[in-house]
Order: sequence, then C-alpha cells, then structure tokens
Amino acid sequence: MTALSELLTHETIALDEEADDWQDAIRLAGRLLESAGVAAPAYTQAMVDSVHQNGPYIVLAPGFAFPHARPSEAVHRTGMSWVRLKSPVEFGSRANDPVTLVVALAATDSSTHQQAMASLATVLTDTSLRESLDEATSAAEVHAILRGDASTVTAAPAEAVAPADDAGRTRPEGGGRTRDHILTVCGNGLGTSLFLKNTLEQVLDRWGWGGLITVEATDTVSARGKAKDADLILTSGEIARALGDVGVPLVVIENFTSQREIDAALRASYDI
Repeated sequence: MTALSELLTHETIALDEEADDWQDAIRLAGRLLESAGVAAPAYTQAMVDSVHQNGPYIVLAPGFAFPHARPSEAVHRTGMSWVRLKSPVEFGSRANDPVTLVVALAATDSSTHQQAMASLATVLTDTSLRESLDEATSAAEVHAILRGDASTVTAAPAEAVAPADDAGRTRPEGGGRTRDHILTVCGNGLGTSLFLKNTLEQVLDRWGWGGLITVEATDTVSARGKAKDADLILTSGEIARALGDVGVPLVVIENFTSQREIDAALRASYDI
C-alpha cells in the first residue's frame, strides 16, 4: 500500500489556480500528472471523457471533485495531483457545487492506492485539517500537512450511536436475513467507490459491525453481475441512473465523506 504523501508530491500540488470551467479544472490537475511523468495527455482526456459519459459523480463532497479514469497504458505510475482553485467552478452537481478543490488520481491498478484513498478521505472529513489545507500558502505547506496525516489526523467525531446489537438486522425491503454484503459503485471502480467504501466502513466500525458486513468497491459493469449477492448498492445519483434496476435497492449518497448521511442510509436500509 502507498501513503498519500508519496502519491502527492510538491510538483503535483498547485494552489490558487484559475479555471474557466470544470473541464479546465480537470485539465489543470491532469497537466500536473503529465509534468511529473505520472501519466500521458491521453489520461487527462480520459478523465474529462469520464465526466461527459457518467455525469459529475466525481464531485464527492461540498467543494471537492475527484477526477480519475480507468487504468491504462497512459498511466506510467500511480500518482495524484492537488489543485486548489482561486475561484470556484460548477461541475453540474446539484448537491456539492461549486468546487474549489480538485484532486486527480492516476492508478496502474485497483489496489496500491487504497491506503492513500483512506488517508485522503480522513483528511477531508477532519474540519481543522481541511481548514489548514485551504489556508496553506505553498505546495510545501500542503505536503507537510498531508505527510503528517497518519499520525496527526484526529478521528472524525462520532455522528451516530451504534445499534445495540445485530439481532434485528434484516435484508432491505423485508426480504429476510441479510446477505451481509454491500457494494459501493462508481464509473471506474477505483476512485469514488473506494472513497465511499472507506466512509461506510468507518460507520460500520463505529457500530461494531465491521466484521459482520463486507463492503466491496466496484464499477458499473461489474456491479450488475454482483448485485444479486448484495443487500444494497451505495452510489451517486448519476451512477444510480446509469445502473437502472439491478434487483437490489440503490441508495444515493450525496456527500461521500459524511458519516452522518451514510449512517442514516444504513439505518433505513436495514430497518434499524
């Protein structure tokens, strides 16, 4: 596993950049990956194309977009870029526009960056750290904050009281006992779905259900085949519309970093 501070370097961090629109914002992040030798221009175009195809599902939380595309020959090594915009731009997300922070991911596979993804999700849910990052005046300062995340990030405050036990856990829509399996889904299966998976697992751990329910991050194509073995699917509104009826409940999450929203969704889905 690779740490966040290893994937985000000084040369892939840019602050107070101007972007004309969401495509320009993604291209700013992509050019940083290109300049660092992480990816080729074709990958930047793939990130833009992904939003054209799937909608603004990459806007995961208020003010935050996470562009990425599938692994390909255009990715030379796994890396990330961080662009703080001087002026916010609209991506078309009803819940989370406008965007001021764009963090792009280029990955060679679906596994090596999972630790970094978990760290990034933790950073963005820590109010004081997010404020520090928003106020940072240099790439070195941003990197220093990120470099210390593993030891200095404070746990997000508990937003929910755990259920007393799992005795009443039933499958959504009254279908008997649970299959104890949840899918988190995005267009590519390696970016936003991992973000959502991380937050969901934090909620399950708070409940003491971490060992009782497995969470799998996947893409839209694979999700259709895997849905039959899941209790439900958590995803964005755009991806939910693309999936259509897959035979299990689709739960739309607007803020992928919000434990409170996911907690409420789980309670409703499992009739707790």
